[in-house]
Amino acid sequence: MTAIATEGRIDAASRTVPKRGGFNKTLLTIEMKRILRNKRTVIFTLLMPIAFFFAFGNADWGNDQIGSGNYAAYSVISFALYGAMVATTSAAASVSVERSQGWSRQLRLTPLSGLAYISVKVIAAMVLGVMPVVLVYLAGQTGKAQMPTDAWIRSAVLVWIGALMFAAFGLFMGYLLPTENAMQVIGPVMAFLAFGGGIFYPFPAMSNVMQHVAQLTPMWGVSMMAHLPLTAEGVPAWQWILNIVVWLGIFIGGAVWRFRKDTKRV
Repeated sequence: MTAIATEGRIDAASRTVPKRGGFNKTLLTIEMKRILRNKRTVIFTLLMPIAFFFAFGNADWGNDQIGSGNYAAYSVISFALYGAMVATTSAAASVSVERSQGWSRQLRLTPLSGLAYISVKVIAAMVLGVMPVVLVYLAGQTGKAQMPTDAWIRSAVLVWIGALMFAAFGLFMGYLLPTENAMQVIGPVMAFLAFGGGIFYPFPAMSNVMQHVAQLTPMWGVSMMAHLPLTAEGVPAWQWILNIVVWLGIFIGGAVWRFRKDTKRV
């Protein structure tokens, strides 16, 4: 009995841990293929933002001036941001499907570390998130959108980086909601927050009440920061940064809390 126990300890001690916790390109490729096979995700993250732009942002009032550009350019940033947010959220929230199917529990029996698993989810979410940004910005180039070249570039980068917050949000919701229908809950919430957070409607044009409401949403700081290259309002306001830091902390903290709680299950 002692010999068997000793042998078991030796095998456990000599077990080789994969480099980077098991993170590799193959795993990331599989994750991306799985995401892109979901037609609903592709439609809502890649096609809907473009349709919204041509339906609303490229209308007659698209030539109205805003900052160093026009309303059509403002709409390009807004709809690209919304598409990137939905993309990163839906990709990261897919953990709820894997949990409901028992796949995440199976993965815990492999050498794949929790950090590597989360990293794959976040990177896949950000890769998916860049797609609506590129497509909406290309659509804007064919429409009425006008803004300086540096504003096109800087706003696109800010949109994509800002979407990282919602990868954390998606992970949090994916671990919080024990159902494969998580996006049916998250989707309407995202749309409500987008309208309330000033993504689809210029913040200065909002009523005083709605401006106060907008500042409490997780969309507001990211939206104001992404539109900064167009609105040319100088340096970022400290309220924007505070909004981003607070909500990012909540989402990351919530995701870590739920992940640790989930991994305690056998």
